[in-house]
Amino acid sequence: MNARVLYTARDGVAELRLHRPEKKNALDLAMYEEISEAIGRASADPQVRCLLLGGQPGAFCAGNDIDVFLDEAVDIVPPILRFMNALQAFEGPVVAAVGGPAIGVGATMLLHCDLVYAAASARFQFPFASLGICPEFGSSMLLAQRCGYQRAAELLLLCEVAGAERMRELGLVNQVLPDAELENHARDRALRLAAMPAQAQRAVKAMMRRGGGQSLPELFQREMNEVARMMRSDEAREVFTAFLARKKPVETTT
Repeated sequence: MNARVLYTARDGVAELRLHRPEKKNALDLAMYEEISEAIGRASADPQVRCLLLGGQPGAFCAGNDIDVFLDEAVDIVPPILRFMNALQAFEGPVVAAVGGPAIGVGATMLLHCDLVYAAASARFQFPFASLGICPEFGSSMLLAQRCGYQRAAELLLLCEVAGAERMRELGLVNQVLPDAELENHARDRALRLAAMPAQAQRAVKAMMRRGGGQSLPELFQREMNEVARMMRSDEAREVFTAFLARKKPVETTT
C-alpha cells in the first residue's frame, strides 16, 4: 500500500506531508498511525530540529474520514490520541503550511504548531457542534486562550468557515501568502529555525507553554535556572565563542 504520509528529512527539517488527494487528505485510522510513526521518527533523529507539516496543493486536511468513524466496531480513540500526544510532545518548533481546506482536526492540529502560514486560498472550520459532537485536541481551551472567549465561541458554536485573513486577524495564523509562495516561505522559516541552537529552541517552546500556569516570580526563577544551566552547555559555548570572535577588534599595525 502506498504511503499516505510522506516523510523527508534534510538540513535539520523533517517534512511530513499528508498524501491522500482523492479525499482532500481526510484522515482515517491508518493515517493517524502513519503520522504518529513519522513524528516519532523525527523525534528520535538527533539531526532533526524542526517539523514542517503540509498537505497537497489545494488541500491541507479536510478533517476525519467520516465513513470510517461511523463503524461502531472500531475503537477510534487510541490511534487518534497517539497522534495528538506525539504532536504535542514534539520538543522542537513545528511549522505548518496550510493551503485549501483545514477542517476539523485539520484546523485543531494547527493549535499545536508554533508557526502557521496560510495560502490566500486556505479555509478553516471547526464544525464539531454542527455535527453533533464536541471539539477535540484541546481546542475548546486553546482557542479561548489564543483569541478570547467570544471569538472562540464564534468559531466553535456557529461553525462557520473562516478565511485565511480572518484567522490571521484572530492571531491563529502568522502570515497569509499567495498560493504559489506558501511552500517556499514555510520551508524557509523551518530551515531558519533548524539553523538555530536546538537546545535553546526547545527551552523557549517549553517555557512558553508552561508560563501561564505559574506566578511571575516562579517564572523568573525557572527561567534563570534554565539560563544558568544552558549557559554552560557546549551548544551555548560554541555560539558565544563564535560571537566573540566576530566582535574581537581587528589589530592594526603602524
